[in-house]
Amino acid sequence: MEVNQFEIAKAPITCSEFAAFVNDGGYKSKNLWPEDVWLYMKNNDINHPAYWVPTGADKWDLKQFDKIIPLPDHAPVSHVTWYEANAYCQWAGVRLPSELEWEVAALGDYSSTGNLSFTKKRRYPWGDTPPNSSRANLDGRALGCIDVAALADGDSAFGCRQMLGNVWEWTADTFNPYPGFKADAYKEYSEMLFGSTKVLRGGAWTTRSRMMHGTYRNFFEPHRWNIFSGFRVCKL
Repeated sequence: MEVNQFEIAKAPITCSEFAAFVNDGGYKSKNLWPEDVWLYMKNNDINHPAYWVPTGADKWDLKQFDKIIPLPDHAPVSHVTWYEANAYCQWAGVRLPSELEWEVAALGDYSSTGNLSFTKKRRYPWGDTPPNSSRANLDGRALGCIDVAALADGDSAFGCRQMLGNVWEWTADTFNPYPGFKADAYKEYSEMLFGSTKVLRGGAWTTRSRMMHGTYRNFFEPHRWNIFSGFRVCKL
């Protein structure tokens, strides 16, 4: 499978970056949202991400478990829907990566000639060694998202950071089977959701490291916000 050249962000979109979208009236710009989503938000007075708490003009706190904390500017925005991620992209003049682009950026490796390539694929962004706390924010150790600049040891060969852990990352793609897919005994796990859900990749801080690897696919309806979901972007 071939992929055209693309440019992808080193890290996920942060709370500070997403706040600029919110404070610029992103939730009130009808042209950024599908009509039905726009009407739902308008009727339910939704004008910021779930768990954000307004504290004044363009100022925000975050509800984290049973506490209210200052919005962590350099942590990835979390608990956003696919629609929110896509609206941000339209506002910022960028786009969500395709699932293939995400996987190339996460798992591409160096070829025998020393060039970056996707012909050889890693199991994890940093190589084939299982995750640990110096490479990925998994297993609930941090009890939340951490700074997007942290854990340089987990960088992919292309220099992308935290492609495993911290937040699940929305992609542009609708969840569908790969060629040759055959359901196992648990047909209801994925088969019934093909075509109606969006793909997320990479795991979150709550994800168990023993189940996580670079090709793991997750999938939820695009309106779901009650998951640890964020996103990174590509240039148009």
